Amino acid sequence: MNQAEIPVGQELIVVEIAGQRFAVDIMSVREIRGWSASTRLPHAPEHVLGMINLRGQVLPVIDFAARLGLGLSDANAASVVIVAEVEGQLFGLLVDAVCDILTLQEGMLQATPDVGSPAVRTFVRGVITVDTAIITLLALEPVLPPEALAAA
Repeated sequence: MNQAEIPVGQELIVVEIAGQRFAVDIMSVREIRGWSASTRLPHAPEHVLGMINLRGQVLPVIDFAARLGLGLSDANAASVVIVAEVEGQLFGLLVDAVCDILTLQEGMLQATPDVGSPAVRTFVRGVITVDTAIITLLALEPVLPPEALAAA
């Protein structure tokens, strides 16, 4: 979904990652839970923290900061795991905090700035201006590799 497909009135969850604010579509979020240690997977990419047991289902947990290229998170008791679903695939996203629920208003969403990197446009759907702050609207589809989504 690109910026033009995001309707006014859309609800977003605002999270903090590496000292910055990001928003994701609330419809992709299944639940929010506290951090618990995960079981590492051998040879997994650095941004994959491991797996947790979610009511009998094995759930991969991804360090969202690392996946976005912002460095590794320092998971602690205050950290939060957002359980998200994309194309039938459930996964957890480690974030520093959940800050707010935001309803998109007319004129808030602006196009992703062109910074010369296609990776930016892969993850960023647009930027939201609120008062003096900027919140980056993220796409969740690129968080998991295409082969993981195809297997779902």
